Amino acid sequence: MNKTFGLLFYLKKSKVDAQGKSPIYMRITVDGKRTEISSKRTIESERWSNEGNKAIGRTEDVRELNAYLDSLTTKVYQSQRDLIQDNKPVTSETLKNKLLGVEDKERTLISIFETHNKQVEKLVGREFSAGTLERYKTVSKHLQDFIKIQYKVSDVGIKKVDHQFITDFEFYLKSVRNCGHNSTIKYIKNFKKIVRIALANNWINRDPFLNYKVRLKEVERQYLSQEEIQAMLDKNLHTPRLDQVRDIFVFCCYTGLAYSDVKKLTKDNLVFGIDGDKWIKTKRTKTDTRSSIPLLPTALELIKKYENHPEAVTRGVLLPVLSNQKSNAYLKEIADLCEINKNLTTHLARHTFATTVTLSNGVPMESVSKMLGHKSMKTTQHYAKILDRKVSDDMAILKQKFADRAIIEASKKIAN
Repeated sequence: MNKTFGLLFYLKKSKVDAQGKSPIYMRITVDGKRTEISSKRTIESERWSNEGNKAIGRTEDVRELNAYLDSLTTKVYQSQRDLIQDNKPVTSETLKNKLLGVEDKERTLISIFETHNKQVEKLVGREFSAGTLERYKTVSKHLQDFIKIQYKVSDVGIKKVDHQFITDFEFYLKSVRNCGHNSTIKYIKNFKKIVRIALANNWINRDPFLNYKVRLKEVERQYLSQEEIQAMLDKNLHTPRLDQVRDIFVFCCYTGLAYSDVKKLTKDNLVFGIDGDKWIKTKRTKTDTRSSIPLLPTALELIKKYENHPEAVTRGVLLPVLSNQKSNAYLKEIADLCEINKNLTTHLARHTFATTVTLSNGVPMESVSKMLGHKSMKTTQHYAKILDRKVSDDMAILKQKFADRAIIEASKKIAN
């Protein structure tokens, strides 16, 4: 984009010295915005030509002064070319800084990351979850450790980040940190946001991720069968805490709510839906998307069971949910007692809702996606891929239809 550009020298007559000389200033104007720089030279006003933009006369000192002003002019145009070549903005201020040697200090990767994390921290609870902040902090720490090992320094200039840097960091995460493929890619995705910030601010000229292509590997999600859910419900557990954790887990199996979402539920989230029955309406902590879930009888019974529980009443929540760490520890004990040979976690309940409770029973994927609060249908489709049992059940119905048809045809032949 073309910019209007102007350069002139003039006398600042308001600053006449004791010898009657005025300082010569250089004015640079870009797109109507101007800045002034002292030439560090002075001259009598009668020896200066405003029209010629130079000193008047043929004396040696006049020739030297005009030659000096010409050299300043050359420096301005050279600075302009340098800024364009470096893909930096050409403004009156950047030209002034270039001439005075006041270059922008190179931004460094970790300092940018730390500034970003401080901003995220101030928005936790409004635009970001505490978990999101923790992931960004983890990536920043991994990057700091990687830089110390790879470059023997505590930080590197953001321009140092290139394709090789990214692939070396990926290898470091997988080898030194022993991260799995998907965890590694998620960390790098968080790192990529910092690079996008640098690009947006013109701190780097080229996206180092341009030719970096990786994909998450498909992971088989575990979930409970209907028989396993029933086994948990029927089990007489020996402590109130186990009973409580089991009930919250089952509640999540029948609502699809993630741990962070069920923990923050209040009576305000319990509303009457379009059908006149009770629903839960809430916003997902992770994605800030709306979830609307009609409550199944088992979920309603559990809400009724805990409506006067001391922990729920004291905290003003719908259910008395323990910490995620304690819940997962108790769930492992419950799995052993119920003889369920699966890694029971609070999140497995969400998978169970998507597969066993809804999709396996013919609930359309669009409805499941809305209840889960997914932003994209692709996320919901991952659950549909693992429903071999549903495929088997559907094919069994088809086989039965063929068998019934064969019996009818055979009967007709006998009758004839």
